[in-house]
Amino acid sequence: MGTDSGELLGIDPTELRFPFELNKQISCTLQLTNKTNKQVAFKVKTTSPKKYCVRPNNGIVAPRSKADVVVTMQAQREAPPDMQCKDKFLLQSAIVASDIMPKEVTGDMFTKESGNVVDEVKLKVVYVTPSSQSEGYEDGHPGSLNYQGETKGHKESEKIISEPFALIAKLMEEKNAAVELNNKLRQELDLLRRDISRQHGGFSLVLVLMVAIMGILLGFLMKR
Repeated sequence: MGTDSGELLGIDPTELRFPFELNKQISCTLQLTNKTNKQVAFKVKTTSPKKYCVRPNNGIVAPRSKADVVVTMQAQREAPPDMQCKDKFLLQSAIVASDIMPKEVTGDMFTKESGNVVDEVKLKVVYVTPSSQSEGYEDGHPGSLNYQGETKGHKESEKIISEPFALIAKLMEEKNAAVELNNKLRQELDLLRRDISRQHGGFSLVLVLMVAIMGILLGFLMKR
């Protein structure tokens, strides 16, 4: 934010920006720069004096020097519509004698009737949300960190959900393959039984052993 081109005092920033949060007292600092070789008195006024505390609300800025004014907004219970604030501040300044002390600054010094060189600058109040302040990103993209975190969490959730289904599908595939192999072995066993029966008229010892081996193999496959 640049410095306002007041005739007597430069003001930085040119508007009061408060990172608005409910029920929280918030402060904003104005830096006043005396652009002259004279002593300049100042006074700060606002359209909402009960809402803001200004320290100091008046004072002296030495020639070619700087001074800070801290404006504190009292804790607010409600947010304004669309976060738009209509409050205004007025910074009055006047060239005064070099022997004037800060405690001697009065409102009469900033009137045309005083004979002093007087200047006035109006400042507006702007509310900004704390989340708009980028954290950890130089390019200033608000919300990038949260977005990436949500995306990562979403992918992890998908992984957790998909893994059990993949395991079930794999087990079903193995079961189907075992059933198919079982049916194939049964068919071959039936063909072997019929072939031996035709050759020897009954079951032989070899057939009994083969049936036993087939039974053990089928049992092993089914247990998988």
